[in-house]
Amino acid sequence: MTETITRSAPAAGAPPVRQPQFVRRRRRPNSDAIQLRALATPSVIVLCLIGVYPIIYAVYQSLRSGSLISPGSFVGAANYKYVLTNGTFWASARFTLIFTVAAVVGSYVVGLALALTFQAGFPGARIIKPLLLLPWVVPVVVSMTSWSWLIGTGQGLADEFTHAIGLGDVGFLATPTAAVISVSVVKIWESFPFMLLVLGAAMETIDPTLYEAARVDGASWWGSTRHITLPLLRNVSFMTWILMAIFSVNDFPTVWLLTGGGPIGATQSLVVYAYEMVFQEFHTGQGIAIALFATLIAGGMAVGLFRFLNPGRRRVAP
Repeated sequence: MTETITRSAPAAGAPPVRQPQFVRRRRRPNSDAIQLRALATPSVIVLCLIGVYPIIYAVYQSLRSGSLISPGSFVGAANYKYVLTNGTFWASARFTLIFTVAAVVGSYVVGLALALTFQAGFPGARIIKPLLLLPWVVPVVVSMTSWSWLIGTGQGLADEFTHAIGLGDVGFLATPTAAVISVSVVKIWESFPFMLLVLGAAMETIDPTLYEAARVDGASWWGSTRHITLPLLRNVSFMTWILMAIFSVNDFPTVWLLTGGGPIGATQSLVVYAYEMVFQEFHTGQGIAIALFATLIAGGMAVGLFRFLNPGRRRVAP
């Protein structure tokens, strides 16, 4: 926008001074911006093909009654109606919610406690800390197979231990309640290294002079943790919660390799249920509808946590 101002010398009987006139000129596109857009266009197209097209195609398939070998016919929202009126779907959604909340809360509490312990100067931290990252590094197939041998059979070490202390056969994966607890504990064991790694790295960025000033003022370790460490970890903590919630909702191998969704469907998550509908019962449309509901749940959790992170944020008009 260019401002053009016309002034006239004041004189007796002369007309009043003209007010400034604003002339709008069309802004010419910057050559650098054009080059950046041209360079970014192929990447945007590839991302749309990879991310957007599969979702659109999945929605299209969820409106049909096809299978893996037949496209089927168009049935509209019949698949969604079937899913929402099916008790198995709501049981799977309930377990998915329990499993996700347990994974997020449990892994965060364990990871934060270990990160605070290492920050305080735990002896042998350089040796122990890399070992604690093994559950996150080891392939999930190997770790879940090991856990299945450990708690899934009557001859496992866990059952031998319960016999040794007089508890007898506990059946960690044999009863619905015990299976839900066991799968959640295994998920916490698998996920806490991620929390430990992220929170520990965030603690390394905190200015040490803040703790020195707190010690001078007579603050205890818990006081420094409560008023310095935890507030400064707020944003990082929310991001880890969001990521862990998404990981847990979409976690297929942990549940499938441990229990296969049993016993009697007690540990059947939404992704496991979708897998069974598509690859065992050959109802592709219904299975994709279940998977889309799982995606909506994960997205809803992420949006809810973002809102909780910024409760008073408002968009300000320019």
